[in-house]
Amino acid sequence: MTARPEDLVRAVRAAGIRDERVIEALRTTPRAGFVPADQVERAYDDVPIPIGHGQVTTQPSLSARMIEGLRLDGHEHVLEIGTGLGFQTALLARLAGDVVSVEYRPGLARQARRNLARLGVANVEPRVGDGSGGVPELAPYDAVIVSAAYPEVPAPLAGQLRPGGRLVQPIGPGGREDVVLFERTATGLERRSTLVPACFVRLHGRYGFPH
Repeated sequence: MTARPEDLVRAVRAAGIRDERVIEALRTTPRAGFVPADQVERAYDDVPIPIGHGQVTTQPSLSARMIEGLRLDGHEHVLEIGTGLGFQTALLARLAGDVVSVEYRPGLARQARRNLARLGVANVEPRVGDGSGGVPELAPYDAVIVSAAYPEVPAPLAGQLRPGGRLVQPIGPGGREDVVLFERTATGLERRSTLVPACFVRLHGRYGFPH
């Protein structure tokens, strides 16, 4: 039987997500609009889905865990690194004030733009480029979420985070890492907690792994 949105909500709750705003965003954002046509029947399974270019979507419960860690209240200016096909971007757009999202692969970025426009998501500025350097001209950000792995937080991303802001990133070599929550303090970026172990693709770019 094909899974439905409520099946995904149950899976996310079972994974330990407690933020009701995050859960409601998952319930009301149609993941089927953000996956390839041949994967629509799997859209509401709590699994990564191939999206081409050697990439997969982030598992919904993992996205939810990462977003929950940001503690968004609806007013934040958010930077997302790794747009993919735009599902996590759409969740962030429901939960924050506005989102700047950077995707390295132009083909994925074009598809994400179409997906977001089709669903009327207007508070997102999609960018194509090297996400490891952030988007300095639109900084500072209240929250930063990175959907690719690197052994440390790239210095530009830390520098573009507002004092008191929160950053979530998979820390590791790619394929085996911990998703870590950081907070920007008066003295720099401080590690607050490990949210969950996970497997992510590598963060490539000037401040990440070589292309």
